[in-house]
Amino acid sequence: MSIAAKFEIEYLQYLDAEGKQVRDDLPAFAKDLDHMVELYKLMLSTRVFDAKSVALQRTGKLGTYASCLGHEAAHVGIGSAMKPEDVFAPSYREYGAQLYRGVQPREVYMYWGGDERGNDYQKEPARHDFAWSVPIATQCLHAAGSALAFKIRKEPRVAVCTIGDGGSSKGDFYGAINIVGAQNLPMVAVIVNNQWAISVPRKIQSGAPTLAQKGIAAGLFSIQVDGNDIIAVRKAMEDALDRARTGKGGSVLELVTYRLSDHTTADDARRYRGEQEVKDAWAKEPMKRLRNWLVAKKVWDDKKEEAWKAECDEWMDNEVNAYLETKTQPVTAMFDYTFAEVPADLAKQRDLAISLDKKAH
Repeated sequence: MSIAAKFEIEYLQYLDAEGKQVRDDLPAFAKDLDHMVELYKLMLSTRVFDAKSVALQRTGKLGTYASCLGHEAAHVGIGSAMKPEDVFAPSYREYGAQLYRGVQPREVYMYWGGDERGNDYQKEPARHDFAWSVPIATQCLHAAGSALAFKIRKEPRVAVCTIGDGGSSKGDFYGAINIVGAQNLPMVAVIVNNQWAISVPRKIQSGAPTLAQKGIAAGLFSIQVDGNDIIAVRKAMEDALDRARTGKGGSVLELVTYRLSDHTTADDARRYRGEQEVKDAWAKEPMKRLRNWLVAKKVWDDKKEEAWKAECDEWMDNEVNAYLETKTQPVTAMFDYTFAEVPADLAKQRDLAISLDKKAH
């Protein structure tokens, strides 16, 4: 019997759970220890930001919030590999990548606080990135459309989208990677596999041994990466971006990590996953392994850690204050930016909202 095709999925890792190198061929960026310290500092900043965000929600100052606890290496690795001219189409928890690209915490808070102005990023290069996407996987189609535009315009730019393990089962994801493969478009689709699609575990989401291999059917380069190892994430992203930028096609990256938090602040993960599972995941978390590696290289220590945390706390206090001091939009704002010409039924609702608002004040 003849074989029509064969494939295999490579697994990439440089640092194990304890922060020890498992291979000697470090990429060039990882040999720059000052740069690696900066990446660690951003990961730590992201974790401080995340803790503050949950605290704001718990005290009634923020709406439902999607935590990124445990995703720091995956997200910072994605953002730091991209060039400013590239375009990012995130889902709703890739804060580390967005902070690297200039999104401000106050903007994140505005968004989760119900103010769409949070999507109007003020700093480059985030200003030309896409807004947060809560509908699952639709951002993958936005990225594919951007990649098509880059190809038509002959621009050396790459579109990057992120999706969760559960979201990679959506038709939007498959449609996006299919057109990327068929048209040889410059796009990198990153599956952040944190093991849980809300309460649905990875083991019953797909019968495939890896989620990365979903890209094989689309004709894309596909790889599975230790998503808690920022060196591996950054290296895989750099390679994928370079392939896309030079006309060699798109890629699907599966970053294997773990959601250490609840799905959102509206969720209670204790109802569907065991305590030991989470405890085991904490032993593999990304911050510890990079910190151990940097300490072993003698470029980081407890004193530097505490000093940076103090800076992060001050930074976050300023951002929180900026968010809380933002003037509330008028009630009409929810009606003004959906249609060029407001439909009659919506106009009636608008008038009613105005009258109720006047009575309330």
